[in-house]
Amino acid sequence: METLVCKYFSLICDGSIYVTQYFAIVLSIILISLFFCLRSNGVYLLDFVCYSPPDHLRVPHGHFIEHFEYCKFDQEIIDFELRLLEKSGIGGEACMPAPVHEIPPDDSLRHGIAEIEMVLFKIVKDLLTKHNVHPKSIDILVSNCSLFCPTPSIPSMIINRFGLRSNIKSFNLSGMGCSAGMLSISLAKDLLRVHKNSLALVLSMEAVAPNGYQGKAKSKLIANALFRMGGAAILLSNRKQDKKIAKYKLQHLVRTHLGSNEKAYRSVYQDPDEDGVVGVSLSRELLRVAALALRTNITELGPRVLPYSEQLRYAWSAIQTKVLQLGHQKEIYVPNFKKAFEHFCIHAGGKSVIDAIEECLKLQKEDGEASRMALYRFGNTSSSSVWYELCYLEAKGRVKKGDKIWQIAFGSGFKCNSAVWKCIADIDPNVRNAWSDRIHSYPIEIPVFDC
Repeated sequence: METLVCKYFSLICDGSIYVTQYFAIVLSIILISLFFCLRSNGVYLLDFVCYSPPDHLRVPHGHFIEHFEYCKFDQEIIDFELRLLEKSGIGGEACMPAPVHEIPPDDSLRHGIAEIEMVLFKIVKDLLTKHNVHPKSIDILVSNCSLFCPTPSIPSMIINRFGLRSNIKSFNLSGMGCSAGMLSISLAKDLLRVHKNSLALVLSMEAVAPNGYQGKAKSKLIANALFRMGGAAILLSNRKQDKKIAKYKLQHLVRTHLGSNEKAYRSVYQDPDEDGVVGVSLSRELLRVAALALRTNITELGPRVLPYSEQLRYAWSAIQTKVLQLGHQKEIYVPNFKKAFEHFCIHAGGKSVIDAIEECLKLQKEDGEASRMALYRFGNTSSSSVWYELCYLEAKGRVKKGDKIWQIAFGSGFKCNSAVWKCIADIDPNVRNAWSDRIHSYPIEIPVFDC
């Protein structure tokens, strides 16, 4: 050892290795090591808030049907809407904004803006106040609202109301459907990877007031029965110091788009009916398209999250079915995703959507409990639905440190987007959220109608 050291220093002294070069190399190695040690590569979810509408905006089924009667709809349409409501999985506590309660409903621009202000101003204020975050410390603002795109934009409304900085990076996503919430998270994630030491505020909602359909096309009337008001505000960070106070860390985000498939592209489609009344059509192919999009999505997600044992079982099953074509192998093995995730937040698009995804993934009824309860109490709140479901799991005290949550969202286009979060904190179920006032009443048995 002494011989090697002496030889090494003799080389330096002889000039074979210059001292300045030596120290430059050592210093570079130290600086690079410090950079990788100190920088934060993760995207952390500090907290989120879901909007809880006031009780006076509730729409019981009887109220809903009575409203249609006063608006002089044909009895055939009223009966159709009643059947939809009974099979939707939505209860009487789900809410509509005040203009929809009027007869006839007022879908003017000013009411759309008022709904945006009612929902987003409240949850942004609650979120920032809860964590003592000054509005000017927000570096990135991303909002999504599919069918309502006012001028000035929704981010501009938030910037004006809360006095955000003039150099804030703001973005608004429209026309993205119910999967836009995950798209907003994806955009914020990419921005946080570029802009270090930053806070990102993500806002997800759909404006119900200006988008009710008042025509006669049954494919467009479905949306009237499903969608309700709601919204979520999510605070993300890539700052190293925020890791200690964050609830979750983003592990994976996988996006799937089937827009090149014509049936998928047309499965959720906004256009005028034969009388010129604009609405969003939901096709009969929707569930089949959703299942196809989900299978495509998990083909990419599966290898990232599933244990090798499940991946090998799936691969062997696929070989038996597709390559060897063995007669006894009727269908390809569906991996057990419960070995990868403790909790599932399936987009609450409707009872049939939740049922179809559970069947596709071979899940049990309890795995879809959060989705069913969110649908029952709040209705289909579009892009924010997966946050109401995570909110439910937190209020029930079911999310533990180390648990992994899979959020699955679907949207027009047709899209399926997945986000995987790992809980990195102890979640206190007693902290007040959108479910706190009546979480003790859930889960409940949702009535089943044979009509």
